[in-house]
Amino acid sequence: MSIYINKDSRVITQGITGKTGQFHTLGCQAYANGKNCFVAGVNPKKAGEKFSDIPIYASVKEAAQQQGANVSVIYVPPAGAAAAIWEAVEADLDLAICITEGIPVRDMLEVRNKMKAKEAAGGKKTLLLGPNCPGLITPEEIKIGIMPGHIHRKGRIGVVSRSGTLTYEAVAQLTEIGLGQSSAVGIGGDPINGLKHIDVMRAFNDDPDTDAVIMIGEIGGPDEAEAAMWCKANMKKPVVGFIAGVTAPAGKRMGHAGALISGGADTADAKLAIMEECGFKVTRNPSEMARILKSLI
Repeated sequence: MSIYINKDSRVITQGITGKTGQFHTLGCQAYANGKNCFVAGVNPKKAGEKFSDIPIYASVKEAAQQQGANVSVIYVPPAGAAAAIWEAVEADLDLAICITEGIPVRDMLEVRNKMKAKEAAGGKKTLLLGPNCPGLITPEEIKIGIMPGHIHRKGRIGVVSRSGTLTYEAVAQLTEIGLGQSSAVGIGGDPINGLKHIDVMRAFNDDPDTDAVIMIGEIGGPDEAEAAMWCKANMKKPVVGFIAGVTAPAGKRMGHAGALISGGADTADAKLAIMEECGFKVTRNPSEMARILKSLI
């Protein structure tokens, strides 16, 4: 089993005619069951054309209806990416994955508010992963996003991270010591995003095929602390925790738009302390994540 996506997912690429969208769609098609999973692309100006045998439609709604798609991945440039997310939500997809970095915060605020209003009015809830994320993968079944497929192996360890490269680091370490992954999820480093650590930890807790989890966070924001508190009360599986940015100075944005210490409990030290209090096995050395996890199972 897996969380969010599997070999039967049917995926639309929004931005399939751009260089980035084409490059990563080809990579995802070539991975595991990707040829069957990637069923449509969207570009209003190129409807009726094809890219790598994938038909292109004028809208997400049309693509979803024609191909029975339930997931979309978004490579649309920043100025149009929020509108692309909303188009996926309006089409009632199960999941929208936004890879795009640099979407204006105001645009994301508007989309988030519209998503909440739709749900409050009784409309279907579309999950959003990202923006500014690497996507997610269920090893040896499907990958949706920009992660290197070859480092992943099917197994029973979940990985969730705000950092793309640290997701790959954790996965590569696990694979190297003979532990595969059930799913690996990059939630992205923007201040306003969709799925949070707490949502993914809930999904891993409920997944009968996940035995333990590596949870990787960053400085800035309360998300990791909130997830840790939830885990203390509910998580039935061992968790290894790591927070990037122990040496980051307060008030300076570090890499991700959301990685900004504003004071209080959003420093790396504070988050690590909370995670430890909540029963996580924490490490300050990212090269030890998999080794520590192996000692817990």
